[in-house]
Amino acid sequence: MAERKMIERPLSPHLQIYRLTLTMVMSGLHRMTGPVLYFGTLLLVWWLMAVSSSQKQFELVSALFSSWIGQLILLGYTWALFHHMMGGIRHFIWDFGRGFEPHEREFLAFASIVGSLVLTLVVWVLGYMLKG
Repeated sequence: MAERKMIERPLSPHLQIYRLTLTMVMSGLHRMTGPVLYFGTLLLVWWLMAVSSSQKQFELVSALFSSWIGQLILLGYTWALFHHMMGGIRHFIWDFGRGFEPHEREFLAFASIVGSLVLTLVVWVLGYMLKG
């Protein structure tokens, strides 16, 4: 009977082989913000339904969203929205074949983080200024 020779299969690359880079973190964050946006959109739908249904429902949703936990959730939703948008712009730039050099990739990843934080801050500051 012929002997079977075992062939060792190559291992997939993993974090013990690769050094964690900012672009890898950004990829993971981009994937995580998708479900967060889905949840936030459900909150938006809930608010729209409350607006269109009755004063009592609107007051309930407004009370929840104006509480500290509601404000924290809305802040996270705002950041996730802008972060996902900035990641989409980064991918759009890559679609044109630009930004693939190592320093360019790191710059675009850093710009996505800074841009999402700045846009979130601007929206919330403007929101509180207009609120009065």
